Amino acid sequence: MNRVVHPIEEESFRRLRARLDTSHFPPLTRAVVERVVHSAADLEYASDLVTDEEDLVKAHAALHAGAPVVVDVEMVAAGITRRETVCRLRDAKSVAGLTRSAHAIRLAYEQVGPGALWVIGNAPTALEELLTLDASPALVIGLPVGFVGAVESKAALRESGLPAVSNVSEKGGSAVAAAALNALLYHPTSEETL
Repeated sequence: MNRVVHPIEEESFRRLRARLDTSHFPPLTRAVVERVVHSAADLEYASDLVTDEEDLVKAHAALHAGAPVVVDVEMVAAGITRRETVCRLRDAKSVAGLTRSAHAIRLAYEQVGPGALWVIGNAPTALEELLTLDASPALVIGLPVGFVGAVESKAALRESGLPAVSNVSEKGGSAVAAAALNALLYHPTSEETL
């Protein structure tokens, strides 16, 4: 299903590309970088994001084949406009040694099992909890924001060897995490380009 792009979005991307050369990126990496930069109006994401094109190709295929999408907070879910998501934060409880966000990740994993795409844009503890599970994710978009635990949780994600999109700095958040997933949703499949 083709997406209708509003003229304001077209002009925004034209201006983005006039200020930032993304032509050297492979296709899906370029899509993710541009959509994240666009979502935050922050050109620094082009050098801050860490992606792997092969991981993105596999995740794109899984996403378009119907793999579940799990988010850490409703704000991420609200930004994902073309797909139902799983968010268990409302059902979660904070207990000794486990934040509410971490418990929500456990509940979501119990619901969806392996092979999901995980989009974490708010809580470093959610990302940390995901790394303790044997989730076998199709992709982890790990872009939690903050000065406590965000950098460390993203570094742990990269060190885990899981297929991932992350960034090096404290920056992140719900909007950029949703944007990274939307880049994969909006990128055409081979059937759509025929």
